[in-house]
Amino acid sequence: MPLKTLFLNPPSFENFDGGASSRWPATREIESYWYPVWLAYPAGMLEGSRLLDAAPHHVSGEETIEICKDYEFLVLFTSTPGFPGDIRLAEAIKRKNPNIKIAFVGPHVTTLPEESLKMCSAIDFVARKEFDYSVTDFAKGKPLEEIAGISYRKNGRVVHNPEGPQITDLDALPDVTDVYKRDLDIRRYNVPFLLNPFVALYTTRGCPAQCTFCLWPQTLSGHPWRKRSTDAVAREMAKAKEYWPWVKEYFFDDDTFNIQKARTIELCEKLKPLKLTWSCTSRVTTDYDTLKAMRDAGCRLLIVGYESGDPQILKNIKKGATVERARQFTKDCHKLGLTIHGDFILGLPGESRESIRRTIDFAKELDVETIQVSIAHAYPGTELYDFAKQNNFITNNKMVDEGGHQLAHIEYPGLPAEEVVDMVHRFYDEYYFRPKAVFRILRKAAFNSDDRKRLYKEAKAFLKLRAARNRYVKEKRSEHGQSQSGKGANGSKDREAEVVNA
Repeated sequence: MPLKTLFLNPPSFENFDGGASSRWPATREIESYWYPVWLAYPAGMLEGSRLLDAAPHHVSGEETIEICKDYEFLVLFTSTPGFPGDIRLAEAIKRKNPNIKIAFVGPHVTTLPEESLKMCSAIDFVARKEFDYSVTDFAKGKPLEEIAGISYRKNGRVVHNPEGPQITDLDALPDVTDVYKRDLDIRRYNVPFLLNPFVALYTTRGCPAQCTFCLWPQTLSGHPWRKRSTDAVAREMAKAKEYWPWVKEYFFDDDTFNIQKARTIELCEKLKPLKLTWSCTSRVTTDYDTLKAMRDAGCRLLIVGYESGDPQILKNIKKGATVERARQFTKDCHKLGLTIHGDFILGLPGESRESIRRTIDFAKELDVETIQVSIAHAYPGTELYDFAKQNNFITNNKMVDEGGHQLAHIEYPGLPAEEVVDMVHRFYDEYYFRPKAVFRILRKAAFNSDDRKRLYKEAKAFLKLRAARNRYVKEKRSEHGQSQSGKGANGSKDREAEVVNA
């Protein structure tokens, strides 16, 4: 028998969606939780294991510590914002259960393995990048010295074992839906723009795109694009339909689901007989024929990373897409009746007041169903982090406030960080208080009582956070005004020009 193993997506800030499948770890404007897909794979490979997703199941730190008393091995998925709290939790677990072995996994420890081990003596080892086989090998008794892709202490120093090969046979991994059925209450998961209840899983790993800000391809999943066979995906979807006939939507949470036209169309042909409603991620480079095949197979919604409406910023972040292509893609989706949730980011390299204005106007022109506006975060391990650090644009290392909500921690000359925070809720205000957007929301509330209750709850949460952000902006502007009193305005223009041209 392997070590009795607990796979943990840990409790953290209240309503924190911090790891194991969250590409943007934070407490959202509206309470949201993604499925812990990355932990579900190895949890399905070990007999006697359990997957505990603490946040959506409202399991407290104290309860987690008690649960860990019954286990021999703990695999904890951490994130950069959640890491300080996670190491305190690990230390408390070790005090209660001194014999438990603890491994940390996730992008943060992948990028900073030595620093992470030095910060917390309770961590026995770190599993870098894809950790499916490294943690299960340890649980089955393989010595640390023989496990690829891990970092651990030996004779007072940190040892980094060589990387193992990336996993190419994704069909050899277990179906995560089996682990969900065993260990999770799927009614606990909510994402505002998806139908509820929903189930999320992967059909591929990796993303060949080179976006400089994107955390997962640069740390955990890698750039090489690997795919499950379409037969394996279709079989799992048929099984999921049997498990949960009342689920309203399935979500393919791949880095980029439809990046290969032939494979997407082949999969759609096998999904069509199942008559499922599903959604997925998408790039704006997807053509009309592929979108039509997806629509005909039951696709309802696409999550699309537009990021910015400024052409130069798209070049700066190596997005590999243009504003013009984004417009055509959106027109195609509207024509086919596909819903879009658009993602935008403020504070990317080259950002200015003018580029923010262009992005807001661009979003309103696209007029997609829902949007998410994020603050640019320079996560360790990303090209954006290296750029921001080299140019001294990281003003502090605090990515989130005491509640886990995003803070602007990158500041460019001529664009104070608090102004970027202020523009986030201005963006939301301008977008959602347009007559067309208001009409869509009211129409949805009028015809569906479940939607009406959900929208009311989400609106209250959003307005509460909006008020908190307003207070933050006022405080920071007051501090900024005091620190700048008596200083001249010259001296920043050259640096401003540098970042705009970066």
